[in-house]
Amino acid sequence: MQEPAITSELIESHGLSPDEYERILEIMGREPTYTELGIFSAMWNEHCSYKSSKKWLRTLPTEGPQVICGPGENAGIVDIGDGQCVVFKMESHNHPSYIEPYQGAATGVGGILRDVFTMGARPIASMNSLSFGEPAHHKTTQLVNGVVEGVGGYGNCFGVPCVGGEVRFHPAYNGNCLVNAFAAGLADSDKIFYSAASGIGMPVVYLGAKTGRDGVGGATMASAEFDDTIEEKRPTVQVGDPFTEKRLMEATLELMGTGAVISIQDMGAAGLTCSAVEMGDKGKLGVKLNLEDVPQREENMTAYEMMLSESQERMLMVLNPELEAEARAVFVKWDLDFAIVGETIAEDRFLILHNGEVKADLPLATLAGSAPEYDRPWVPTPAAAPLTDAPEVDPIEGLKALISSPNYAAKQWVYEQYDTTVMGDTTRRPGAGSGLIRVHGTDKKLAFTSDVTPRYVKANPVEGGKQAVAEAYRNLTAVGAKPLATTDNLNFGNPEKPEIMGQFVGALEGIGAAVAALDMPIVSGNVSLYNETDGQGILPTPTIGAVGLVEAGEEPIIGEARDGHIALLVGETAGHLGQSALLAEQFNREDGDAPQVDLATEKLNGEFIRANRELIKACTDLSDGGLALAAFEMAEEGGVGVQIDASSTAELFGEDQARYLVACNFDQAEALLLEAGQAGVAIATVGRFTGDAVRFGASEASLEELASIYRSSFAASIA
Repeated sequence: MQEPAITSELIESHGLSPDEYERILEIMGREPTYTELGIFSAMWNEHCSYKSSKKWLRTLPTEGPQVICGPGENAGIVDIGDGQCVVFKMESHNHPSYIEPYQGAATGVGGILRDVFTMGARPIASMNSLSFGEPAHHKTTQLVNGVVEGVGGYGNCFGVPCVGGEVRFHPAYNGNCLVNAFAAGLADSDKIFYSAASGIGMPVVYLGAKTGRDGVGGATMASAEFDDTIEEKRPTVQVGDPFTEKRLMEATLELMGTGAVISIQDMGAAGLTCSAVEMGDKGKLGVKLNLEDVPQREENMTAYEMMLSESQERMLMVLNPELEAEARAVFVKWDLDFAIVGETIAEDRFLILHNGEVKADLPLATLAGSAPEYDRPWVPTPAAAPLTDAPEVDPIEGLKALISSPNYAAKQWVYEQYDTTVMGDTTRRPGAGSGLIRVHGTDKKLAFTSDVTPRYVKANPVEGGKQAVAEAYRNLTAVGAKPLATTDNLNFGNPEKPEIMGQFVGALEGIGAAVAALDMPIVSGNVSLYNETDGQGILPTPTIGAVGLVEAGEEPIIGEARDGHIALLVGETAGHLGQSALLAEQFNREDGDAPQVDLATEKLNGEFIRANRELIKACTDLSDGGLALAAFEMAEEGGVGVQIDASSTAELFGEDQARYLVACNFDQAEALLLEAGQAGVAIATVGRFTGDAVRFGASEASLEELASIYRSSFAASIA
């Protein structure tokens, strides 16, 4: 088959600029082959090379005494004591999910699970953060149904519990939904597997499912805006098989026990290309591949197609040749492919052969390390004008506006489609705050949360970035977990626009300050740019996934409000209504500044909650919707009414940060008030839980009526 000629149109279709192509010519001293052009395109696209974001990602705090492995591997690793560690990461599958919702979301789940078990960890929990356009948009219902079905279809079949997440709707996502998938696993700290190849002449082994033409060019597609050619991109979406992935996990973990694995890497974005190059580069070795030995499920596949296919459920390994028989036997038992497809070589070469013909011969280290790095022009986001005309509303009417919106209504329509209890260690199901998983065979528990408030980030990227981390910190604290570390999924529009790049820079400044102040280093993550359609970008959405630990001997805070409990508010209330949920949902307004985040106060108040867990029956953080929504949700969860003394809109719906709502008995409330005074923590009694109504000042409604609205509005909005 004759390869196409390299033309300017072909170069552009590969996402390479004329300057980047000139750089390729300088590196090679000749024109690349078609396969080589595809390899450069895969390695140099935004999705794989982070060429617009590397400069700023380096500013993030990534180290701490708890960190075993930070960014740069398949996932981050954090010590949880007793020789155990938690391995976790969050990644986007935004573009594929907009083109093909079911498979895009399903393979997003599959990819993040592979990132975890590739490092020797058995997955124990998943989450997802989903952003969709306005419910009335003609594509939204299809996208919501397809994405949720895809997440559940893959995760349920694979057998990992979904313990948390978030779902939001906003017109800015009409042209680009966001699907951010998180997974965490457990491993022994002395049995972690990394991706750096070592040893010359070591066999390079292909593991798992066969290679097809699905997903060819997927990483390049994910590094571009959408336009009216979107349907032509459908073949770039991968197709997942969760049952094969389940077998692949079991086979991989069993293989790791044989001692045969020198290094291992999952085949994700850019497939065989990226996995082989990364393994060779980290080990300072070259790699030679013989593509005729690659297991294929389609006939007459070209070298270009095999190198760029993103077929799922595949791994690449460098093998200890003395244990080849034992390793092969494991994969034969699990009915999966095990094929030696190449070897490590001493020369700095990425040599691709197909039926004896050289299809690519590239300097591997240069290919891996010379991707362009751009210092994109950026402008700071202008300071938002403070809100000067905050409205007054009837408190119950304001609450109804929130709980009838799919943004704040109960999400059981979503999480009831996911298996939340498989493996038998789920301590707290989704819908009530952070997810909680028992570390099997121990008294320890791990908490998981995913948070961001995009409208804050748009109004004030620095404070919005801080707030995303601070809310994750509070959500973990509210269940009694000590925050350990974070993973980020940075979703933004076109970085070539200075105002978009300014949002990115500002958000990272805020995130960096917050993770440093709250001792939650970033240990893994993903950047997703070019989330635009026809020039219209999404809201800046830097999602923060966070993990916390409840130590053995500590009790988590997972009780419910009961009749007679006192309602205590920890933290100070100024009544900040700028960019609030109330303004957005009841008045269709997005004005004012984001709330300021005092990181020292966040830490002080969080430590107070965790130190006094034995005095607290139930706890939630205050975020969107302020005191009113938090009090209602706590009452609804406990099946008991609530009376809140406050009646002003600012007191009830203000979104000041560093605040928690606590329910406890009278004597415990007295003790908490005393402890808070000694610790310098602001605290006040704001009401009590009792009866069967929700009352804010003199405004009230029956809990039954409000609960009905809360529980039915999500499904009704996307029907």
